[in-house]
Amino acid sequence: MTRVKLELEYEIKSAPGILYNRLITTGGLAEWFADNVKIDEDIYTFFWENSEEQAKLLVSKDQEFVKYRWLEDDEEDSFFEFRIKIDEMTGDLALVVTDFVDADEVEENSNLWDKQIGKLKMILGS
Repeated sequence: MTRVKLELEYEIKSAPGILYNRLITTGGLAEWFADNVKIDEDIYTFFWENSEEQAKLLVSKDQEFVKYRWLEDDEEDSFFEFRIKIDEMTGDLALVVTDFVDADEVEENSNLWDKQIGKLKMILGS
């Protein structure tokens, strides 16, 4: 199956540090991304209802971005990333989500990200 790069941008009303905390800590991720999250060194285990998946933290930069790779994914260049983008002129903050999905699942994954980011925005009061 062909994989495509999905890039979505969401306006978020939050301080960069507060948003970054929700993208990298177990407590922050468990608020909006998964039901529960555990970390063992750089391996994150995400729990949802009856399933769990593991991702490796590839790289992060405080208050700027976090990049993960699902361990079950064999594609080395396939990752998902959260990038905090601040407009220099207005100071507006956006969260850019990059993900790699099967070509026939773009709409489904876009809708899933919309739902998850909607939950994140609610938690942040955005």
